[in-house]
Amino acid sequence: MDARQIAISKGDEALGRIVIVADDDAVQRMYTSAILRKLGFEPLEAGDGVSALELLRNTAAQLLICDLDMPRMDGHELARQIRADNAERYVHILMVTGRDQRRERERALESGVDDFMAKPLDTASLTARVRSVTRLLRHEQLLADRNAAVAAAKERIEEDIRAAANAQRRLLPEPHRTTGGCTFHSAFVPSNILSGDMFAYYDLGDGLTGFYAADVAGHGVHASLLSVALGHLMTADYFRSQINDGSGVPAPHALVAALNRRFHDPDSHDYFTMFCGVIDRAADRLHYCQAGYPSPIIVSREGDLDHVGDGGFPVGLIDTITYEQGQTAFPQGHSLMLVSDGAHEAENAEGRAFEDSRIADCVRRAAREPSHIPQRLVAALTEWRAGRPLDDDLSVLVCERRNER
Repeated sequence: MDARQIAISKGDEALGRIVIVADDDAVQRMYTSAILRKLGFEPLEAGDGVSALELLRNTAAQLLICDLDMPRMDGHELARQIRADNAERYVHILMVTGRDQRRERERALESGVDDFMAKPLDTASLTARVRSVTRLLRHEQLLADRNAAVAAAKERIEEDIRAAANAQRRLLPEPHRTTGGCTFHSAFVPSNILSGDMFAYYDLGDGLTGFYAADVAGHGVHASLLSVALGHLMTADYFRSQINDGSGVPAPHALVAALNRRFHDPDSHDYFTMFCGVIDRAADRLHYCQAGYPSPIIVSREGDLDHVGDGGFPVGLIDTITYEQGQTAFPQGHSLMLVSDGAHEAENAEGRAFEDSRIADCVRRAAREPSHIPQRLVAALTEWRAGRPLDDDLSVLVCERRNER
């Protein structure tokens, strides 16, 4: 390609005005090029298939008008080479053939030719074919521009979602931390970038340690917004103020009832399940309210398991629902494990759920090392799913009661 052709290609390629004309007949090339110039195109001429292929690879031309019979590389091979290049842009190939070359046309279609023009070329036929291709090119460019705009918008949305996910994770406590006379261990595995799970724990003073775990129904952005709203609201001060009903006994059911009133919306179907607990460390008692969250497990160092609670009603569905309070012994040297239903419902390749028995087995095996329970459970689920991502968010929270006396 000479200097003039390079200058033309760089100046006009963005406009889609370049057409490659490949023919070993110089008169035919000149005739075709003259018509193209009158139509507003800039033809680049090639005397054989090899030169035509080089021009296509070095310009952004999307239209090739070529003869079937050419030296060094004929029209069949040229078409195959163009399709084999698999360039980002599609090149429309118009092949010029004689009227007695029907079998050659069939071969050309198999090679990747789009359309044919019969010899001798006439102005009307060439004009109609080129204008038809031009309409296709404009349509392709419009689609490409729209796809680029959609891709850019998608990237901006994904960046925002990743930023939101980072903000959401910052609301969660550290994986291992001692507070309020208890050591907490946790694991968090969202099924998507964002999650509907939230949990936290607090030193409430006066020998009390509070904690909760919540699981918003649904997935993605919608569920994460509600979980983040809950995480921002549930500070230690808010938790402490809501569990005080004047009875002198910690009242986590009062906290859950307050959340139900706050998050209930008659025009929405949003809700979340929750387990809220307060540990009275001096009395070795756990006061709790279960609101549809899977029953936690209290485990001794010897591996004895005790499930806590019997269900309860989710938060945010019915504003007049009454929440029950329960209590149970929670001695020193024992641990309490909460896990969202992303674990219970995780299915293997055969469609079998992980279920309570496998969760209990993981807890029992790590009873003497409670800090290992979250990751042991995550590893077991990963193996169960054969490495496939979970369909639902997974959060594991373990409260380890150490000997204080």
